[in-house]
Amino acid sequence: MSDKPIYDITPFTHLDYPGKLACIVWFCGCNMRCMYCYNSDIVFAKEGHYREEDLYEFLERRVGLLDGVVLSGGEPTLHDLLPICRRIRKMGFSIKLDTNGLNTETIRELLEEGLVDYIALDFKAMNGKFGYITGSSRYRNFAQTLDYLVSNNTPFEVRTTVHADLLQPEDINAMMSVLKSHGYEGPYYLQKFVETRNNIANMERPKNDFDETLLDDTLEIVWR
Repeated sequence: MSDKPIYDITPFTHLDYPGKLACIVWFCGCNMRCMYCYNSDIVFAKEGHYREEDLYEFLERRVGLLDGVVLSGGEPTLHDLLPICRRIRKMGFSIKLDTNGLNTETIRELLEEGLVDYIALDFKAMNGKFGYITGSSRYRNFAQTLDYLVSNNTPFEVRTTVHADLLQPEDINAMMSVLKSHGYEGPYYLQKFVETRNNIANMERPKNDFDETLLDDTLEIVWR
């Protein structure tokens, strides 16, 4: 494992952690290769720019100024988050985890120790399209994490990136039905594809339209 697992640190955000002023810690590497991912530099990075100690030094200067810390990436659960979260927690910060849900056991360990306060779980696609969009065949792991989070008391949200050439309203409706069948009752956050020059599959603006009027009311939909 790299001595510098952290690709970058965003020092301030009021958008990425609901109700809190936070920083974002971007961890290197990912176990997915999502076609639309605009963090390709982070996904493919074997080493970042910051050591764990650099993070702690940064956070010590932010005590009393920030409420929380967002752990993102890449996929943060590829790293040994338990000691990192323990140190962050000792400083008094709340912790949010952004995850694709493939590492159920790591998420379970973090929650059972009370080290994470909020989770954003990415729902990439239904099983039939999951592998094509993400480059991963581990849909079952995502479903296991979803089941675990539904049974746990930790607040969490589910979110999906929508590129109309990959997902259409019928896909989103099917995904909402899956979420409902697993017991999820919260808002379903949809975020529109952001066109950049370095997304993994060099995807451009969608050629297809996305008719939002065809979305059903299985869950409350919130666009970001």
